[in-house]
Amino acid sequence: MGAPPTPVTAGVPLRPGPGVPPADRALTRPRRRLLAAAAALVALAAVGAGSLLDLRTPAPRPADAPAGEFSATRAYEDVQVIAARSHVAGSPANDQVRAHVEQQLRGLGLETEVQDTVAPEAGQLSGAAGGATLARVRNVVARLPGTDPTGRVFLVAHYDSVQTGPGGNDDAAGTSAILEVARALTTGPRPRNDIVFVLTDAEEACLCGAAAFAASHPLAADGGVVLNLEARGSTGPVIMFETSKNNAKLVDVFGRAAPHPVGTSFAVEIYRALPNDTDFTAFLDQKFVGLNSAYIDGGAIYHTPLDTPAAMDRSSLQQHGDNALGLAREFGRTDLTDLRSGYDATYFPVPRGLVRYPGWLVLPLALLAVLAVAALGWLTRRSGRASTGQLAAGFGLALGPIVAAPVAAQLLWLAITAIRPGYAELLDPYRPIWYRMAVLALAAAILFTWYALVRRRIGPAALAVGGLAWLALLGVLLAVAVPGGAYLTTLPALAGALGGLVALRTRQTGPWPVVAVTAAAAAGVVILLPTVVLLFPALGMAMGGVAALVAVLLGLTALPVVDLLHPQAGGQRGLVALRARRLAALPAGAAALAAVVLAGVGLAVDRFDAAHPAPTHLMYALDAGTGQARWLSHETDPQPWTDGYVDGVASVADDFPGLGDAELRAGPAQAANLPAPKLDVLADTSAGGERTLRLRLTPQRAVRLATLHVDTATATVVRAEVAGRPVPVEPRAGRWGFGLVFHAPPPEGVEVTLTLRPIAAQVALRAMDASDGLDALPGFRPRPPAVGVVGSHSSEMLAVARTYPL
Repeated sequence: MGAPPTPVTAGVPLRPGPGVPPADRALTRPRRRLLAAAAALVALAAVGAGSLLDLRTPAPRPADAPAGEFSATRAYEDVQVIAARSHVAGSPANDQVRAHVEQQLRGLGLETEVQDTVAPEAGQLSGAAGGATLARVRNVVARLPGTDPTGRVFLVAHYDSVQTGPGGNDDAAGTSAILEVARALTTGPRPRNDIVFVLTDAEEACLCGAAAFAASHPLAADGGVVLNLEARGSTGPVIMFETSKNNAKLVDVFGRAAPHPVGTSFAVEIYRALPNDTDFTAFLDQKFVGLNSAYIDGGAIYHTPLDTPAAMDRSSLQQHGDNALGLAREFGRTDLTDLRSGYDATYFPVPRGLVRYPGWLVLPLALLAVLAVAALGWLTRRSGRASTGQLAAGFGLALGPIVAAPVAAQLLWLAITAIRPGYAELLDPYRPIWYRMAVLALAAAILFTWYALVRRRIGPAALAVGGLAWLALLGVLLAVAVPGGAYLTTLPALAGALGGLVALRTRQTGPWPVVAVTAAAAAGVVILLPTVVLLFPALGMAMGGVAALVAVLLGLTALPVVDLLHPQAGGQRGLVALRARRLAALPAGAAALAAVVLAGVGLAVDRFDAAHPAPTHLMYALDAGTGQARWLSHETDPQPWTDGYVDGVASVADDFPGLGDAELRAGPAQAANLPAPKLDVLADTSAGGERTLRLRLTPQRAVRLATLHVDTATATVVRAEVAGRPVPVEPRAGRWGFGLVFHAPPPEGVEVTLTLRPIAAQVALRAMDASDGLDALPGFRPRPPAVGVVGSHSSEMLAVARTYPL
C-alpha cells in the first residue's frame, strides 16, 4: 500500500514529505528536457549577442559627411599630422604639432591663445619618484562664446606624446576629435553656454598642462563641465570610465545625449581606487565636474613606437567624436548652475541605452535581494525540493567555483607567461582574443565540473539557491564598500530569486518554469556579460582572474538553465545511472578541452615578430664627474637582447636620484662624450641661520627633463622656489633629501632658489638631465626586427649627471 499523496497547489507540494522523489529536486521539470534546454540556450545566446552587439563601434563617416556631423575620416587627417612622429613636451616636433592645432582652431574663427607658463604636476606620475615635479607648458586654448552663458563646457585632450611613440591614439585621437567637434559646432547655431577647447601640454610627463589651466587660466576661474578625451589602446568601444563625485545629473545627461553611451559605475569605482591619472585629475582638484572617456582595447601598442595613425581603429575615433559632439551640444544648452546631485548614480549599459538609478537605492536593493533569495530558499524547502541541510550545503559548496575560477585563470596566465616571458612587459598581448576565450572556457569548465560532482548529492534546487545566496551576500558587501559595483551581483540575485519563485509556483511540467528561470538568467547575461568583455582590456590578461570571477557569477545566475543540460536529477539505477553521469560530464569536458585548445591557439597565433615585437627596456646613465657609465633596465627577467647589456642587480638612487630608488638591472657601458647640465650660482646669501642659494640649472644639450637634488649630509632644504613658483619641500629617505624634476626645460635654463639649514661651508648638489635615443651611443647594438621598445616613460632614456659642491 503506497504513501498518501502530498497535497499540492498549482503542481507544487505545500510541505516536504518522504514521498518527494529525487527527480523533483530541481526548480524545473520539463517533459521535453532536450527541447527546453535548446530553447533556453538559444534565447540566452540571442540576449548575449544583443548585449555585445550594442558595444560595437559605429562605422566611420566619410569626408563628405554633413557639416554638422562628426566625421572620423576628416578627423583622421589631423591624426596623421599630429602623430607623424614622437612629439614629447618641449621638443621641436611638439612645437610643430602645437602650431598645427592653433592654426586649425584659428581657421574656424575661434578666439585662440597659447597659455605659456610653468606648472606643477597633478597626481603622482613617474616624475614624482625624483621629487617635486614641474614643467614648462604651452596649452592651446580656444573659446566659442555662448549666446546666454550659465557656465562653461570644456573639451580637453592632450597634444603631446610619449618619447617612445608618436601617440597616434594617445592622444592624437582626442586632439583630432576636439578639432573636428569644434568644426561641427562652428557650422551651426551658437550654443547657449561657452564652449572652451583646451589642448594641453605635458600630460605624459606630469599632467602639468592641465594643472596649469585648471588652477590659473582666467577661463577656468569659475569652474564648469569638463569632457576629457583619452585613449589607452587602439580599438574598442569608448568607455566613460571616470566622473566627478555626485554624478547622477551628469550621468543622466550622458545617458540621453551620447549617441553610443558605454559606461558603468563599477568602472568609476575601480578607477578611483587605482593609482592612475589623466588630465581629468587636474580638473577634479579644482571646482569642476565632468566625465572622462577613452577606448582601451589593443593595449599592446600603448606608449610604444607602434602607436601610429595606421594602428588606429577609425570606428573608435568615430564613437569618440559622436559622443563628444552630442555631449557638447547637450551641455551647451543645459543650465549648468547646478549639476551636482548630492549622490552618485548606479549605471550600466544595456541594448539601446544606459540603465541608471540613484545611488541611495543600492543598499535597499541589496537587502531586498537577500530577502528574495531567503524566500526562495524557504519555498524550496517547503516544497520538498531541498532540506535545510542541503540548502546549507549548497551555499557552502557554491563558494568552490567562486574561488577556484579566478585562481585557475591566474595560474593559466602564469603558465603562459612562463612559456612566453615577453608578455610580462605588455599591458595585454597583441592578439588577446584567444587567451580571453581560454579564460572563459576555463571558468566554464570549473563551473560545469563542480556542478556535475555535487548536483546528484545536493540537488539542483539547493545549488541554485546557494549560488544566488552568494550573489546576494556579495551585493550587500559591495553596497557598503563599492556601491557603484553592487548592481553586478544584487540585480542578478534579485532576478534569479524572482525567477525561481515563479518557477516553483507554476505547473512544473509546463513551459513556464523554464521561461521564468531563462528570463532570470537573461537578466544576468545583460548585466554581467558586457562587464566580462570590458574587464579584459581594462585590467589586462595579468588580471584575467577578475573576468573569470564575473563569468562564474554569471554561471551561478544561470544554474537552473545549466541543469537542463544534464539528465533528470536522481531516480536512475545501473546502466542508466552510468549513462547519465557520462552525459553530465560532457559540458565540463568540452569546456576544459576548449580552454586547452584556445590557449594553445593563442600561443601559436600571437608570436613575436617584426610587426608585433617583444618589448624590451633599456636606459643609459653617465656620471660626467667620474666618467663611469652603465646600461640599466627595469626588466626583472631580462630578455635575450636586454641580457646582452645588463648582468646584475643594482640601485642607482645615490648616483642618479632622478631615476627613483627602485632596483634595476645594470651592466657596464662605454662612457660617451656628453656634457652634464650646468649649475651656476646667481646669488649666495646667509641670514638668521639660513643660507639662500639662487641657482640656474641649464642643460647643455637638447633634453626632455632636468633634475636637481640636495645631499642631506650637507644641508636640509626648508624652502624652495622653481621659476619663481614655490614648491613643496617633503623629506625623502636616502641620501638626497630634497629633489625636483623639471620637464621641458627652456634653452636658457631654470632658476631655482633653495633656502638651507644649517649654514654649511659646502653643500653638495646633484644635477642630472635626460634625453631620449640610444642609437648614437658607443657599444649600442640596434634591436633586431622582432625586438621592440616597452611603453615606459624611461625607455630609451639617456641620463647624464654630475655632483656640484658649492
